[in-house]
Amino acid sequence: MLEPAATVKIFQKQADPKIVEAGTAIFRAGQPANYMYGILDGEVELQVEGKTVEVLSASSVFGIGALLGHANRPYTAIAKTTCKLAFLDQQRFLFAVQETPMFALNVMQTYSDRLDRLAHSL
Repeated sequence: MLEPAATVKIFQKQADPKIVEAGTAIFRAGQPANYMYGILDGEVELQVEGKTVEVLSASSVFGIGALLGHANRPYTAIAKTTCKLAFLDQQRFLFAVQETPMFALNVMQTYSDRLDRLAHSL
């Protein structure tokens, strides 16, 4: 399994990371899901119905369901601090999986673990 830092290195190859100011919604529950994100710097809160269920820091990935068939976001992601985020659309995700198969396993493990934590926090 790739270490989280190695997973984010795949995101660091992206030329145009996104800067999101603290308190800004990255996406909201119910919105269309087109990208997954990797946190290069900062912290992101994941919220369900206004309740913070997880705080993610640098080297974490989120929004994975967008690339695994979920049409809409199941939770809201808000920048807790100013964040530097890399993002992958489905085409870039498939390329990363092809180039680094362990990346796919790490993403699936992260997704599974997050779903378990979300289910237990509700």
